Amino acid sequence: MNLKIFEAMQAPELRTYLEFLLRHYRVMDSFWYLYIAEEFGEAAADRLNEKVWGRIAGMAARDLVKRLDIKERGLKGFVQALRYWPWCILVDYQIAESAEEVTISVPSCPTQEARTRRGLKEYNCREMHRLEFSSFALEIDPCIETHCQFAPPDPRQEGLMCRWRFKMKGEVGRRK
Repeated sequence: MNLKIFEAMQAPELRTYLEFLLRHYRVMDSFWYLYIAEEFGEAAADRLNEKVWGRIAGMAARDLVKRLDIKERGLKGFVQALRYWPWCILVDYQIAESAEEVTISVPSCPTQEARTRRGLKEYNCREMHRLEFSSFALEIDPCIETHCQFAPPDPRQEGLMCRWRFKMKGEVGRRK
């Protein structure tokens, strides 16, 4: 990887480029799914999407822990790493923390909004996000449990697209 271009950039230019990268990360993910669904059907696209997100989230968590030297485990370590996860930034997860649990609420979802603007039905994302969040959380600490309160296609609360809860089971585990 050649990162020389960034050496001369100042903070505002780096932020602009980071916004560009994040936006195109989301756009690439969207077109990947749409073209798989178009070519092979939505069921195949759903299965592949679930496999991909179930795999890459754990890889990302492991990489974030290493690169950012995150030592904390449990829910605190989970939130610390999650704040750097691109989807946390792209979607603007609303994170509530207590000693017993972490709750992620999503008031609006750019992916779902883009689908409805284009006349597509809402994406049934519950299983994909369950695999994504579980993979990410378990990489931080194998004792973190992931619970979906609601996500498409579930009925949901006014003003929220989905809500997820994370709790510890038993004693805090050891990182792999």
